[in-house]
Amino acid sequence: MTFHESRRDFIKRAGAGMALGALTTGLHPFVFAQKAAAVKTTPAPYFEIISHGQVSAQKGIFCGWPTIAITKENELLVVASAREDHVDPFGRVFLFRSHDLGETWTWPQCVYDGPLDDRDTGILVTNKGTLLVTAFTQDGGTHLIKAQQERLAKGVAPKPGEFAITGERYERWLAASSIATPEQREREVNRCWMLRSTDDGMSWSRRYDCQVSSPHGPFQLRDGRILFPGRDHSPKVHIRVVQSTDDGKNWKWLSDIPIRSGDDPAAYHELHGVEAADGTITVQIRNHNTANCNETLQTESHDGGHSWTKTHSIGVPGFPSHLICLKDGRLLMTYSYRDGDAELARVSDDSGQTWSEPITLWHIDNMGHDYGYPASVQLPDGSIQTVWYEVIKGTWIAVIRSTHWRLL
Repeated sequence: MTFHESRRDFIKRAGAGMALGALTTGLHPFVFAQKAAAVKTTPAPYFEIISHGQVSAQKGIFCGWPTIAITKENELLVVASAREDHVDPFGRVFLFRSHDLGETWTWPQCVYDGPLDDRDTGILVTNKGTLLVTAFTQDGGTHLIKAQQERLAKGVAPKPGEFAITGERYERWLAASSIATPEQREREVNRCWMLRSTDDGMSWSRRYDCQVSSPHGPFQLRDGRILFPGRDHSPKVHIRVVQSTDDGKNWKWLSDIPIRSGDDPAAYHELHGVEAADGTITVQIRNHNTANCNETLQTESHDGGHSWTKTHSIGVPGFPSHLICLKDGRLLMTYSYRDGDAELARVSDDSGQTWSEPITLWHIDNMGHDYGYPASVQLPDGSIQTVWYEVIKGTWIAVIRSTHWRLL
């Protein structure tokens, strides 16, 4: 079967074994029995996989952490971080376009390439048609460079099985990491930048600080405000929501999200949110606290984001999630479950109060954990395009892949 082969005749029924529990019961029976008993879920809806595809096609480039959006002209946009490896000093923001709703994709446009490692890219097309792109800056690969410098000073080779950058690759990494001085690096690291375009991405503003970071970026409410839930990067981490009332030009603090008793906010990561048809705003969070570790937590607001419920479990192992509101009013979350090697989706019929059993969109044949971060858009015909990244088995190269599917 080729990667672009149509599967229109392959209608998958959740009850026929394609929900995650049925798919992996033999592998993780205790996990699924435990989660099913903890939080109420609804049956997974029927769905159809239409086709699978690939967004990025550049040889020798690691593309990761994608987000997808659709313009008023029905052009699909995918942003991703392009680099040599999962962590390195070369990260920059690529933008891919599709003029045919995901059948084909253009060569990438480099939207931003700062002096450090730019990663975790998000994109939003606002109600006015403005493009907002976000990226988080990390001090990529510095620890590996220092480790190699110490080896060279001591005249020792890397230990067997130890990951190391050596030879010509080391020279390139060292040169790239030297672009910024230590003082400049200190100012740049752990910042979330936004870029803005009002001409469909033909030109971009200068970068500006949007106060918080999260991979998939902000989302817009029906009243026109744009909310961005995420982490700030002060010495004491806060999980907060900032808002823009001027189409993404300026950002101000709106509210803090109350933390569940016993949790450390520094163990919360990678938030994303959506407004439901009834006005409920749902934000989901990647959790690494001891309670419900490696699960997705959730919080809700019923007053436009001014106050929130305490974070709580929804019984979903896996992360991070991306949320959209479908045309029929249902909410869709897409996320990865690395213990099950799958890209998954769940649906809520009640504004996020309960979620369905999972739908399997793609099963990873990777033997590793370097994949995920799925994000989705709904197309004009009601079908859905979901993208994620995945390291190709047996290589260090990651590509952006896609699944075109529909709920039945």
